[in-house]
Amino acid sequence: MFGRPTALYSPEQTLPGREAAEWGLPAQHRVLGTPLDATPGDGTTPEGYQVAYFGLGCFWGAEEIYWQKPGVHSTSVGYQGGTSPNPTYEEVCSGRTNHTEAIRIVFDPSVVSYADLVKTQGMRQGNDVGTQYRSAIYFTSPEQEQTARELTKVYGEELARRGFDPITTEVREAPIYYYAEPYHQQYLDRVPNGYRCHAKTGVDFPA
Repeated sequence: MFGRPTALYSPEQTLPGREAAEWGLPAQHRVLGTPLDATPGDGTTPEGYQVAYFGLGCFWGAEEIYWQKPGVHSTSVGYQGGTSPNPTYEEVCSGRTNHTEAIRIVFDPSVVSYADLVKTQGMRQGNDVGTQYRSAIYFTSPEQEQTARELTKVYGEELARRGFDPITTEVREAPIYYYAEPYHQQYLDRVPNGYRCHAKTGVDFPA
């Protein structure tokens, strides 16, 4: 947890990665029973569903928060926002890939809106320190970008009014998402007493 880098490396300093992941993925989500790699438009996911990507600290607890929300079809954990292709968990922990721990959410927008998912992302990350735990919203459409930027601005203003530090969440177009190792997927369903670090700031989004 401590002693991890808190600044990104230059691309020349990052690890080379690899052409393909060293592991396969489970076919199904342990909790929801849906395809783990569910993707709108590929025939495995109902028409009209969307994908959202967030980074909000340790991905174990973040994924658990989202798989419990009505309207969420599938979730997974992975690595995003770095420069090393197909990194391993150990490489990401070293900070030398520039990836953050991320979650991928496939959801039904007629049940849960993207705005609601962004608002859920408004959490602090507990004791986790390091670039792999940085906060991020990676949008997949202009509509998602507009929502993310508007809500981040509104919430940032409310936090400032309450005396909190400025929001440092990275908001940008979704970079390549690399699925994490199978043992990380739905980890807190496998290990119910496992590490949880997420907590509300105590400041809700303005009405």
